[in-house]
Amino acid sequence: MAKRVSSEPTVQQLYRTLLRTWGPQHWWPAASRFEVIMGAFLTQNTSWRNVDLALKNLRRVGALNVAAIRRLPLRDLEQLVRPAGYFRQKAARLKGFVQYLDRNYRGSLSAMFARPTEQLRAELLALNGIGPETADSILLYAGNHPVFVVDGYARRIFERHGLVTAAASYDQLRTLVQKELAGLAAKAVRSGAEPAHRPSRMSRSPRSAAAQHFNEMHGLLVTAGKLYCHKTQPRCPECPLACFLKAPLSAV
Repeated sequence: MAKRVSSEPTVQQLYRTLLRTWGPQHWWPAASRFEVIMGAFLTQNTSWRNVDLALKNLRRVGALNVAAIRRLPLRDLEQLVRPAGYFRQKAARLKGFVQYLDRNYRGSLSAMFARPTEQLRAELLALNGIGPETADSILLYAGNHPVFVVDGYARRIFERHGLVTAAASYDQLRTLVQKELAGLAAKAVRSGAEPAHRPSRMSRSPRSAAAQHFNEMHGLLVTAGKLYCHKTQPRCPECPLACFLKAPLSAV
């Protein structure tokens, strides 16, 4: 086991350690920007396995594009996304997003993503069913805007390693990561572990260095959370970040 550190780690230390361990995670697994957006809506309150089933339904009928969602009757869309749960809400939110896109950008994702990051983020947050995590997922993974996505895994890992307290807001955590990783120059080193996803068209898309780091950090934290940093019964001794804990957490 690696030697334990005597003080709380930095975001950069966690990032470099995970990146050396697992390398690129190939987020987001999608073939188009709109598929990323659909996945961001569908993954709310469910597992990616269920989202994948819904996306397969949509792919089967050729409905992974703006025009298809625009013309699909709401009831048909509901049945296609049913595996993702809350299917009526999610179908209505997808319809609402396309209406917003048509109303403000004539149906053009390129025009939408050309907006300044903070202005577009405010617009997305004003839409029904879009909270900070969904908005930032759309911005980062579909639009390649340099924002970090804060999810439950990130918050849990950062709290347990003393980087933030439970009282920290979403934006405080987001700003912390963005500040520490924005100017970082890091190289991915594979240890032989399998990435979270196979490379996809969107995971290979060109992006700024900052956006790439935020992309990788989010994917790496998800992997660490799923494999080791469980909500209950965390597997601290086996985790690549074990050296940054003063003592392993007991089962909670």
